[in-house]
Amino acid sequence: MTTFNIDNENNITAFATHEDALKHGAEGAFASEKALLKLTSQWPIGRFADVWNAFAGVVPFDQLKPVKKFTDRKTAVARIWKAVQALTPAPAQLAAHVAPKKARSAKGAARKDQPPTASDGSKKAIVLELIRRDTGASLQELMTATGWQAHSVRGFISGSLGKKMGLSVESFKQENGDRAYRAQ
Repeated sequence: MTTFNIDNENNITAFATHEDALKHGAEGAFASEKALLKLTSQWPIGRFADVWNAFAGVVPFDQLKPVKKFTDRKTAVARIWKAVQALTPAPAQLAAHVAPKKARSAKGAARKDQPPTASDGSKKAIVLELIRRDTGASLQELMTATGWQAHSVRGFISGSLGKKMGLSVESFKQENGDRAYRAQ
């Protein structure tokens, strides 16, 4: 685990181990944000700005801007901790065994030149059979055959048959005034 130390001149250095950080004699060593907070608990709040400004604008911290002050100790520690993570060497990328991607199916989408079909005995098959009659099927007949409410029948005809299956369904009024549907 990378351990950092900070000296009296506010220089922060990264070390591979905690023992290495302690060997190089500094004000203190820390390996976590919590440890940094504990280490800096007695610092005056102005020192945090000095630490920040010592590395702000310097590679690899060139995107960081200098500050005049921090609002509180916790914010200062959090920002400094986040910034010094740039000193941590990135762990070597281990090549994980990854299964090869499956090849996509060569089979294309459903053919449009075939008439729409449904599983035998399904409600879709029942509705298709009824509306393919020459006289079509009334809304009431479709509701009785499927057990659906009127809005469900209308939605099924519009969505599943009309849009998904591309079937042209004619809506008309029968002589008795009832709404009926017929496949064209």
